[in-house]
Amino acid sequence: MLSVGIVGLPNAGKSTLFRALTRARVAVAPYPFTTVDPNTGVAPVPDERLEVLAGLVAAERVVPATVRVVDIAGLVRGAHRGEGLGNRFLAHVREMAALLHVVRAFHQPQVVHVEGSPDPVRDIEVVETELLLADLETVQRRAERIRPRARTGDTKAREELSALEQAEEALDAGRPARFLPREVRQVLRPLRLLTDKPVAYVVNVGEGQQDGAVEAVKAVARARDVPVLVASLRVEEELLDLPEEEARAYRAEAGLGEEVLAQVVRTGYRLLDLVTFFTTESREVRAWPVPRGTRAPQAAGVIHTDMERGFVRAEVIGFEELVRIGSLQAARDAGRIRLEGRDYEVQEGDVITFRFHT
Repeated sequence: MLSVGIVGLPNAGKSTLFRALTRARVAVAPYPFTTVDPNTGVAPVPDERLEVLAGLVAAERVVPATVRVVDIAGLVRGAHRGEGLGNRFLAHVREMAALLHVVRAFHQPQVVHVEGSPDPVRDIEVVETELLLADLETVQRRAERIRPRARTGDTKAREELSALEQAEEALDAGRPARFLPREVRQVLRPLRLLTDKPVAYVVNVGEGQQDGAVEAVKAVARARDVPVLVASLRVEEELLDLPEEEARAYRAEAGLGEEVLAQVVRTGYRLLDLVTFFTTESREVRAWPVPRGTRAPQAAGVIHTDMERGFVRAEVIGFEELVRIGSLQAARDAGRIRLEGRDYEVQEGDVITFRFHT
């Protein structure tokens, strides 16, 4: 399962977000480095289509898609040189497929801020500068190793060195690796560069606190093409303890709109570039996440490896078409179920029955 890492400075609200997303009990305290080893959990992905499908097939059980979420130790200035928990932090970040960057915009004197006081734009710069510097060191070390081979005329080494030099120039200018040309990023993929990962900002505000700091973060995000979510994570977490109707009433009264945590999970899902397909077997409706471009046999393998090995075909209909027709049986009778083979790429919203040899 692909992982989304929660990153940011200490005491930004990372562990609060993790606890709210995963309903897990983790330590939260008003001082840095409460989280040393990463906490790992699974967050369900809200999807209204599941209940619709359950009604169509009279399902007894509904299972949402999930995203693996990792709460990583806070980063401080100098982390690329090993300051704080820098080396350990960066190693954990490298394992993530995407990042949720929690940015503190609340004022609470009893909660220590490692830079003295909250300044969301400065805090973003601290974290992203450390990631850039760590990547720059990685690229420079690799270039030193491969340069002798490139000088001998080794074609692959020359191609990699060219990509490394482009990356070094970009990183040295403060541009993340994710903005490099696609072909350059592909060559450098084995390095798992930290700034090559898709990222979203989660701005953690105080209750009712929407000041100029939030707009400043949004301006930075627009310049960097980064999505932004604004939330009072403490309030969101507390609402999870209320009965659903009470929580809904409070949200309506306070004008909070949709649960921000649901938005955060969906944002992480999009950052991972996942699509959802559905199965409706054994009185169960289930959502399955797979990377965009996944072919039918590999999608079957997400359910069970035997299904991938014995794959014969996929019987497919889109969610919206199935809803219009009204039932799987009616869709079969109308000849609307498509038979797809090994080269079929699973699409968002496909409802699939896999046929396979045991």
